[in-house]
Amino acid sequence: MDSKYIEQLLERYWRCETSLKEEEELRSFFAGGEVPAHLLRYKDWFVHQRILRGQSLGEDFDRKVLAEIGTPVVKARRLTMTVRLMPLIKAAAVVALILSLGGVVQRSVFEGGDDGMVAPDTIGQQMSAPSVALSGGKDGDAGKQVLDSLGCMEGKKKEPLR
Repeated sequence: MDSKYIEQLLERYWRCETSLKEEEELRSFFAGGEVPAHLLRYKDWFVHQRILRGQSLGEDFDRKVLAEIGTPVVKARRLTMTVRLMPLIKAAAVVALILSLGGVVQRSVFEGGDDGMVAPDTIGQQMSAPSVALSGGKDGDAGKQVLDSLGCMEGKKKEPLR
């Protein structure tokens, strides 16, 4: 065989472009006695492939491997609905804990030292009726005072409060 042809086959072989017949030609070339000096580095590769082709696993290989492995033990357990929902239950508990701690912190912010409760900021809150301080008066008629204050809201002029 021509050395140039073998070199071309080798280039195609390393690019995985050769057919099975061409690969067999390469193996037979390198298995022969006369190999040019610049191609000797490839000889071991193709000779080794030919040796490996002749080897195969023994008939009792499967039996030996299975004996070494042994029978697998399956430890299956039944998953109940409680076990499946446990992560969701834990997440709900964490959310409830955070919300309750937030309420405690919010209350402690609005509590004063000696005064008791401090009123929170009411900017932006609308009131539907004016706040009127009701006085007991002599007759103690608180209902009349409420009606009088509501009348002032509607624009009706009534007698002033006592």
